[in-house]
Amino acid sequence: MASSDAGTSSGSEYQVFRSFRGPDTRTGFANVLFHSLSDAGICVFRDDEELCRSERIDGSLLRAIDNSKIYIPVFSQTYASSQWCLYELAQIVANTFKWEGNKEILPIFFDVEPDDVKLKTPLYRDAILNLEHEKKLRDELVDAWRKALMEVNPIKGWEVKKYRGHGELIKLIVEDVVEKLKMKHRLVTEYLVGIDDQVGEVSKLLDVNSGGVRLIKIYGMGGIGKTTLAKVVFNQLSSHFGKCCCFLEDVRAKSSRSDGLVELQKKLLSEVGHRARTSSIDEIDYGMKRTGEALCNKKVLIVLDDVDNNKQVEKLVGSTTFYSGSRILVTTRNKDVLLINRHKHQILDYEMEVMSTDYALELFSRHAFNKDSPLDDYKDLSREIVRATERLPLALEVIGAFLYRKQQELWKETPKKLKKAPHEDVFGKLKISYDALNFEQQQIFLDIACFFIGEDKTNAIYMWRDCEFFPDTGVAVLISMSLIKIMENNKFWMHDQLRDLGREIVCLENPMIPEQRSRIWIWKEVLDASRTKESCNRLRVVEGVDELELLGQLIFSSCRSLERLMDASTTKLPNDCNVIISRCGRLGGVKNRFEGSVQSFKHYKFDKKPLQTGTKANRPFKHGVELISANYLTFNA
Repeated sequence: MASSDAGTSSGSEYQVFRSFRGPDTRTGFANVLFHSLSDAGICVFRDDEELCRSERIDGSLLRAIDNSKIYIPVFSQTYASSQWCLYELAQIVANTFKWEGNKEILPIFFDVEPDDVKLKTPLYRDAILNLEHEKKLRDELVDAWRKALMEVNPIKGWEVKKYRGHGELIKLIVEDVVEKLKMKHRLVTEYLVGIDDQVGEVSKLLDVNSGGVRLIKIYGMGGIGKTTLAKVVFNQLSSHFGKCCCFLEDVRAKSSRSDGLVELQKKLLSEVGHRARTSSIDEIDYGMKRTGEALCNKKVLIVLDDVDNNKQVEKLVGSTTFYSGSRILVTTRNKDVLLINRHKHQILDYEMEVMSTDYALELFSRHAFNKDSPLDDYKDLSREIVRATERLPLALEVIGAFLYRKQQELWKETPKKLKKAPHEDVFGKLKISYDALNFEQQQIFLDIACFFIGEDKTNAIYMWRDCEFFPDTGVAVLISMSLIKIMENNKFWMHDQLRDLGREIVCLENPMIPEQRSRIWIWKEVLDASRTKESCNRLRVVEGVDELELLGQLIFSSCRSLERLMDASTTKLPNDCNVIISRCGRLGGVKNRFEGSVQSFKHYKFDKKPLQTGTKANRPFKHGVELISANYLTFNA
């Protein structure tokens, strides 16, 4: 029988489908291969159920074959004795042809020869004849099986007998699959202009074909394209390191969160193939010890993106004695960041410079005109705008998208506004696009900048609809203006400069008193706001309630503008924590993770079901989120 071995939820888009003969390899080679691929982060179809004894593969297997990108048939002694294996193989071959080179078969010859599979010996040839006579199968079906076996290309596969053991071979298979799936590759912008020379220069500094250890620092002002350059270099060179490569984005922002460095340490370990080691890491020093143990005996490629101080590098890779051949690439705005204070490692600097005027004009034109050069009537204006943006790629992209199909009068105003921003004031240039948004779109932009980067958009959309921000239109406008992107996993993405712009706008509402701002996302400021005796009249949105395990209780009283409580965490509250919300009449977003008893309430009952209130119906969110309108609620977990 053909099988894939245990149970992954149906409906997923699998990356790899294995076809193998259960009695030959299920508990041995095929099982180890499954776990090795899974540990590398690859989604492998697995099915423990026996196939129905009919002439057709069931629907779940057909969907899994159709959705998979790579097929790994494990040819063993009795593979061709199973009509189910042959059904699978025929479907795999047909699917590969249909996709014209976008899918691939990687055969493994377990205890057979390629000639056996090619029907040049009696082994598979006789097995198929026996099936044909015993089952009284149709000629066209058997011919399809024979044709499928003949199509298998042994050059792309592996003969087990040629390797010293299964472990060595499986390691090579996993590395090959990781590379073919481009799993480690980072998403880069659609328009790459004038970057080839810079990629070549950084690649030359890294020199992955030489020995030793090299650390490269790419430094330059914000918005100049450091992250994009690092991503392109990483994508080009990651194949030299197999699965032992990791790109850590937004180190500056993520390390500022509670346990942020610990989470980055866990991600680093998981990415370089030590996922099992991450569960025990609960503090930074222990995380440093575990990463040091993992990195000292592996050739790795690691990118630390947007670092702003030496502590971040030290806590992530600073205590490591790297294995020869390893490469570490750091991007930073701070030229003085010292990667690591060890003379045995070669440290090289690369200063990121602004793109040339011609390249800058081309990049701007692609966003403003959807072509490589400006329209004749706009050439002078375009050059003036390019000069005013200081040729910064992010500003060129955002301003270009902002001006796309706009009236010429707005074009003429834009250079004047750009010139008002001081030299190298990226925020001032980017804020022109923010100022062009209407009120509702600005609120959505600020919410994403403060709370929703890397978060699924579903719950946010529900919340904004309740606030009557018209999110479908608003999000579409933000995308069209290159202020945000929606990634393949349905999550929000925003450039770190735009994120910083949004947070700076909020901070400037009151630079000295956080609780007088419209949004709070740093939990220590949330705590201060909850303890203040003054009413938080401006505070509208709060994040950070997932830190309640550190507090006795969190109280928001008389926050008359408070509309939403955010919490991306799914951790449960400890038994001794209270969340008390009083006289916050506009509050409209409370998760039902506060699922303890209600100590006191006015007007509204609180439970786990969608409720009708006096003003609006609670709308159930995905993942159990509910919208609650409340005047006075005390949640006691």
